Amino acid sequence: MQNYLKNIDILEEGKKFAVAVCSALLLALSLNLFLIPANVFASGFTGVAQILSELTMLSPGLLLLLLNIPVAILGWMKVGKSFTFYSFVNVAFTTFFLEALPVINISQDIILNSVFGGVLGGMGAGLVLKFGGSSGGVDILVLLLARKSDRPLGIYFFILNAMIVLTSGAMFGMEIALYTLLTLYVSSRLIDALHTRHVKLTAMVVTNKGDEVQEALHKNITRGVTRIPAKGGYSKEDKEVLMIVITRYELYLLHQIVNEADPAAFTNIVQTTGVFGMFRKDQ
Repeated sequence: MQNYLKNIDILEEGKKFAVAVCSALLLALSLNLFLIPANVFASGFTGVAQILSELTMLSPGLLLLLLNIPVAILGWMKVGKSFTFYSFVNVAFTTFFLEALPVINISQDIILNSVFGGVLGGMGAGLVLKFGGSSGGVDILVLLLARKSDRPLGIYFFILNAMIVLTSGAMFGMEIALYTLLTLYVSSRLIDALHTRHVKLTAMVVTNKGDEVQEALHKNITRGVTRIPAKGGYSKEDKEVLMIVITRYELYLLHQIVNEADPAAFTNIVQTTGVFGMFRKDQ
């Protein structure tokens, strides 16, 4: 990834920055207009910040920023600079919008608040993921935790969100916990629609420039590549299928790399439910 960042495209980076800011606005609106007035909790560090805010009376925005600072430092050193930078930009602007925008109770219906809070939150999280960042905290932490264990990454998301649901139930009653579950479900479905909820993905790149694409991948993503001979069914051209397993955080970077190395390449992305063997965990 460091090699890729040496050749920064100003327009591309500006687009990613703008997306991170727009995503932050959506996340802040989901909280200040729907979730906070209804005492319903979001997923991840945002939900943790809401819980801590109820206990300490500090603002959720400030707590969200404080929770993300140590994780961002670790992510910068261990996960990847571009991914961590745009994740922290998203968190910083989420904090800004949470403080700048008023908390307004638009509806008294807690179901509407739960659903629309989940929709806006899912749109915000899915949008920044689609462009090579994240909404911070948990995404970075999960990648770091996964290196110490062979367990699938999804279990860490499940554990943290289960803790948020149980804590919300203990603080406000099980009815609120159920509405929190509704919000988590809606937001996850929006992330599915905009990006992907699957942590590991397999990319199959069909190209007649196998050497160029493989070299570009090796320079920018530390992953093994399997090359399979192929032939175009219509053109009868000799081609290759380059198969590579990546994490969802590398999907945007992969798209850029392949498009630059061979704009005519065809890439199919599929869910990977499990990986055995030499899958590099420290990316």
